[in-house]
Amino acid sequence: MKPKNLARWSAVLAACTLSLTATLAVAAEPLKVGLVLPMSGPFSSYGKHIENGARLYLQQTGGVFSGRKVELIIKDDTGVAPEISKRAAQELIVKDKVDVLAGFGLTPSAFAVAPIATQAKTPMIIMNAATSSITTKSDYILRVSHTLPQDTAPIASWAAQNKIKKVYTLVADFGPGHDAEAQFKKTFTAAGGEVIGEVRTPVKNPDFAPFLQRIRDAKPEAVFLFLPPGEQTIAFMKGFEERGMGKAGIRIIATGDLTSEDLIDAMGNNALGVVNSFHYSEAHNSPENKAYVQAYYKAYPGYRPNFMSVSGYDGMQLIAKTLEKTGGDASGDKFVAAAKGMSWTSPRGPISIDPQTRDIIQTIYIRKVERVGGKLQNVEFDEVPNFKDPGKQ
Repeated sequence: MKPKNLARWSAVLAACTLSLTATLAVAAEPLKVGLVLPMSGPFSSYGKHIENGARLYLQQTGGVFSGRKVELIIKDDTGVAPEISKRAAQELIVKDKVDVLAGFGLTPSAFAVAPIATQAKTPMIIMNAATSSITTKSDYILRVSHTLPQDTAPIASWAAQNKIKKVYTLVADFGPGHDAEAQFKKTFTAAGGEVIGEVRTPVKNPDFAPFLQRIRDAKPEAVFLFLPPGEQTIAFMKGFEERGMGKAGIRIIATGDLTSEDLIDAMGNNALGVVNSFHYSEAHNSPENKAYVQAYYKAYPGYRPNFMSVSGYDGMQLIAKTLEKTGGDASGDKFVAAAKGMSWTSPRGPISIDPQTRDIIQTIYIRKVERVGGKLQNVEFDEVPNFKDPGKQ
């Protein structure tokens, strides 16, 4: 072989060896996933369910993705505290050197961290926060949860189709509430309905009494409701019943976080008959969900699987499937490119990542709260398959 050719092949061999060495080194390193979640405070159940779902997926897969052992590092941002969320993300990237950021129970948290993900070129996976515009705040954001417009439009259409003509809207005064209110009004009025009143309530510690009285006095056929799941939804349902609003002929229609499985038992019979639209129900009839529900109850006795737990589960599933495509490489640009268009069957049904918006495409179900086998459940009776976020259309 000529010296020139020998030198060329030696260079090629050296480059291949270097590339292989780098690939093996990446594969040997642990994969660090930093979860920014509300683990204390009024929204602590969000963090717990998301963590539960994430850990269940790790348990089922042996905790190794594409040859890399997965380490979860959790930072508590306490809820609606964007500065704490920002600080937590900075620590995860600078100190803990995480490969992926994930979690984000509420919108202010996601907004605060988006610039950090951009600067660090770190993938950021939204496991709950539901304001439509979140994915526009960084090219490194992917969402496996839902958006409020996505969950709202189907219930607005259902209401109009089922002879509900006059509705009063009540939403929490922050991003997701604004999205829900705007989408409901847009879809409902386009279908011939009328919004006869609207109110936005404080995100923290609202007193529902004056709002409930205002709604009763307006005499709508229904009230459309969005509140952060938890104490507020339970308080609203209790006040609604105490004021006899149901007996006065006012119905509740809502997004399905109102009757989330971790809350519905506390609502009791007040929840019966509520019609809502959402992307996950414990009662969803599929082999994947039956297996998921059984595994969840076994792993976490005393907890009911809900939409947040499924988002934690699917967030980890997205990471695992993406690394299969990249050969274990979690660097931001490669990860996001590989994740776009990804599809799989979740416990909630078929889902995919929109290659244009990096948002989730999924089936939205119309459900009614019924008692099934002695347990309150969101029973699905209609669906809108492959539904994109209408907030971006």
